[in-house]
Amino acid sequence: MFKFFMRLRDLLICVFCIVLAAALLITAGMQLDYINSERYRMKLISNEPLKNAPPSLAFATVAMGAFRGLVVDVLWIRADRLKEQGQFFDAKQLAEWITTLQPRFASVWEFHAWNMAYNISVTIPATQPDQRWRWVKNGYELLRDQGIPLNPKIIKLYRELAVIFQHKMGGFTDEAHKYYKLQLALAMEPLLGPADNKYFKALAEAPLQWRQVADDANVAPLIAALKSADKKFDDGDEDDFVSNYLSLRQKPSNFNAEAFRVIDDFRGSKGLYKLDLFAKAYHLRHVWKLDPVLMQELNQTYGPVNPDDPNTHLALDWRHPNTHAMYWSVKGLQIAGKKDYSIDETNTDRIVGHSLQNLFYNGKIFIYSSAAEASSSPRTREIFIRPDLRMFEPCNKARLAVLEKYKGLDKSSYVSIQNGHRNLLTNALLLFYQAGHLGQARNIYKQLRELYPREEFNVPLIQFARNTLIKDLKDIGLNDAKRIVLMLLRESYFRYAIREDDEAAGREKMAKEVYDYYYEKWEPENRIDLGDFKLLRYFALSDFLNDRQYPLDFRLALRTRIKLEMPKLAEQLERQEEELMRQLKQSK
Repeated sequence: MFKFFMRLRDLLICVFCIVLAAALLITAGMQLDYINSERYRMKLISNEPLKNAPPSLAFATVAMGAFRGLVVDVLWIRADRLKEQGQFFDAKQLAEWITTLQPRFASVWEFHAWNMAYNISVTIPATQPDQRWRWVKNGYELLRDQGIPLNPKIIKLYRELAVIFQHKMGGFTDEAHKYYKLQLALAMEPLLGPADNKYFKALAEAPLQWRQVADDANVAPLIAALKSADKKFDDGDEDDFVSNYLSLRQKPSNFNAEAFRVIDDFRGSKGLYKLDLFAKAYHLRHVWKLDPVLMQELNQTYGPVNPDDPNTHLALDWRHPNTHAMYWSVKGLQIAGKKDYSIDETNTDRIVGHSLQNLFYNGKIFIYSSAAEASSSPRTREIFIRPDLRMFEPCNKARLAVLEKYKGLDKSSYVSIQNGHRNLLTNALLLFYQAGHLGQARNIYKQLRELYPREEFNVPLIQFARNTLIKDLKDIGLNDAKRIVLMLLRESYFRYAIREDDEAAGREKMAKEVYDYYYEKWEPENRIDLGDFKLLRYFALSDFLNDRQYPLDFRLALRTRIKLEMPKLAEQLERQEEELMRQLKQSK
């Protein structure tokens, strides 16, 4: 009897366990759809089917299952070989398949973006800059919109994205670089409002969700009025509404006239202000993937020094490619940096420093809409880049901070960063000296001598500046000397045109120093080939006023300014022109 109950107990336990296991399996199965949907939502799926792939490749990836990695290896070898053979478009297609098969394979995102931005873009003639720009844009959008979201902890993807902005768009090696800079600036400009710290603070505090603004009592009537005025605003979701609103503000002709009349009716109201702010912040977050909070932080940390208050920073110019390069580098360091030495982190730190340095050397953007020089010619926009001396202090502080970070971590990186900082200080003091800002130049020279004591720094500032100039120009010939003088004078006139008079005077002063050095260096019989400085100044102005790369109205404005505000210079130039014409007549 006892054995019977023991067997019955064991049987009941077994039945209970079987029932429990079945119940757990059923419960787990019921959760499978939810788990899979969450995996898709969180982008954890790495076995999505290939699109437009040959049937043999599609079958292989499905049939091999867990051995998809072997397929990826074969495709990767083939893509790399195609790149070496110059078959960039074929390599691009293979890279797309690899990113689908292995979305966590960071190197292929890097390869794919670089291939489009650098290799494919330059296969298109520079006479078609819009087509080149399309491939550069494809490259950075691939990393920004797909690669980084799938691999947020891989710092080298942030670095590669930053490189495209800094080098490809912000540099000068690509023949179409001015077109890239202009397109980025024109795309960002409508989103930046007055582009001051107050505005960026408002962007950072703008609502994150559509419902927050749509339910606002001040904004709701405006939204309803726009939907009634044009059905484009009544179709689609909030993405479409924001896109249409921003398009309406830029190109009203694409919408019903009633839609822009709604804007006029609400002009100056809280509703329009709130909707406008939300739309621009929303577009920055969702299209450009820029967080206004981080943008504001970078403004406060790295923005140009306010000339009226050296303890505060103005807003960065977010139209500039190097500002975007710095943003993505800083974001990568915040999310994926380890705060210690690694080659990828070191290179990302360097991009922050180089971006700030580039903003110092070439950080001011001037965009002019040139007047049509013929009645049938449309107005065009030109972009010009010049140094921004206000960026020196943020650049210098950032370099010092990086030096402190790597002081005890990696000797080779530390020495390399030291060399870069010394060169920055040297170039900076010369720029400030040439611009006539002697006080700032002296401060930089003092820091240079304290941090990097060298024999060449044991002379007064003026002597050091002259020695450096002579060293740079020592071995050039007569034609090169004349070219440099003319280049400096042309730059001086450009500065006068944009009303940077101190910098203009500094460039003209430096041109005179170069001229005097060579005038004294050569024998009297050779000086005639250099020409009189007043004549060179006339030639430089004439070249500038007739240079069609500058907008016509821009050049005419300079001529008018010289006549009205600098009559002595205008009189000297007129006398020089008369003398030149007299000499030409006598020579006939």
